[in-house]
Amino acid sequence: MSTSPSPETSGPSGTPDSSGTTGPSGTTGPSGTPGLDDRTAGALAGAAVGDALGGPVEGLSPQAIVERHGGRVRGIVEPFHRDEWRTARPIAPYHKGDGHVTDDTLMTHALIRVYEKVRDHLDAYAVAEHLVPDLMGTVRWIPELEAEALPLQRIFLAEKWLVARLHYGHIDPREAGNGNIVNCGAAMYMAPVGLVNAGNPDGAYAEALDVAGAHQSSYGREAAGVFAAAVAAACRPGATPGSVVEETLRLAKDGTRAAIEAVCEVAARHDDFEDALGPLREAVIPFDTVGPDYRQPSLGARRPSRLHSIEELPVALGMLLVGGGDFRHTVLGSVNYGRDCDSIATMSGALVGALHGEAAVPAEWRTEVSRASRLDLRTPADALAAVTREIFDRDRARRDAHERAFAALAGASRRQKPADARPHPGRTPATGQEEAR
Repeated sequence: MSTSPSPETSGPSGTPDSSGTTGPSGTTGPSGTPGLDDRTAGALAGAAVGDALGGPVEGLSPQAIVERHGGRVRGIVEPFHRDEWRTARPIAPYHKGDGHVTDDTLMTHALIRVYEKVRDHLDAYAVAEHLVPDLMGTVRWIPELEAEALPLQRIFLAEKWLVARLHYGHIDPREAGNGNIVNCGAAMYMAPVGLVNAGNPDGAYAEALDVAGAHQSSYGREAAGVFAAAVAAACRPGATPGSVVEETLRLAKDGTRAAIEAVCEVAARHDDFEDALGPLREAVIPFDTVGPDYRQPSLGARRPSRLHSIEELPVALGMLLVGGGDFRHTVLGSVNYGRDCDSIATMSGALVGALHGEAAVPAEWRTEVSRASRLDLRTPADALAAVTREIFDRDRARRDAHERAFAALAGASRRQKPADARPHPGRTPATGQEEAR
């Protein structure tokens, strides 16, 4: 599939100011190009805002969203069941709406805290040694519960799997994801892996696959790797929605690649999310195992397969193309798609933020989500950007050491005369002819 690079969007919800000025954290590069700090802040704020906008309509169809809200969702909305959110099934007791983030953001910030502790690349063992204890041992404010609680008391069963397998089961962390339902649980919080590997999609893909091995298998694990790679690709100066999609197609395997290709081919023909909602769903259906009723998955749902894909990542990439990288259009398209729209909007929001920086995320949404969720969106971004620089320095030192070792090995090889060039016993060195006997 070919997706021609889309032009960078501009305006109130597009790219940051192009004046070339540098903020207090060195967030903006030459000619207004967003720097590492700005892209990191943008990706994390974009993910949190997308999560909060999508939460109250998660699991619904586009038509049900229109019927409930009198039209498409255009911003932060109240809970679907209003004052009955504590008891209304099937989402009780979670206060989804009013700017509250969900488990997508809780897990994203938990992974950032692991990076702050390790201060290097992560693997499945880091999940067992640091992420799991954080989930089950540290009380935090949970916006949807409107209370302080352990994150373990909010996360979904597919994430509780981490605790059951790693803490109680003592499974090899690299294999702990086997047996879990295959869903977007690992992919939804992999943006930090992409940011730590900013500009290096291959590195992000490999690291995310290792990290996600503790949580997911099959196409759920693959989606985690591809999403991290997409975020890393979006951080490249001059990146566009089209170039991000091309990088995902280069790296993705099996059903994940086929689903991205199918959805993005359709998305390339649309520039209005209203017209794209139905076609994108139709394009992903052959790869989706959940089925038409999101709340009642089919019997074959979420089982390992080389033919299938999670729905969320291909649709998020499709909406990135439809929106042309504009935050409002991209994220609102993701939200109004329904189904698992909080995770779709988390992914698409992170990608736009990584492309254009923090200013691409509407300030009124950033402010309200931070206030309503009692969530500091900037401090984790600053911390992750600092860790990213440390990791890059370590990578460079490791690369230098490797180059020195290889140069020494290669030089030693050249100094050694190859065995087939030595005189054969019974032959003269000059002619190779047998000596007279």
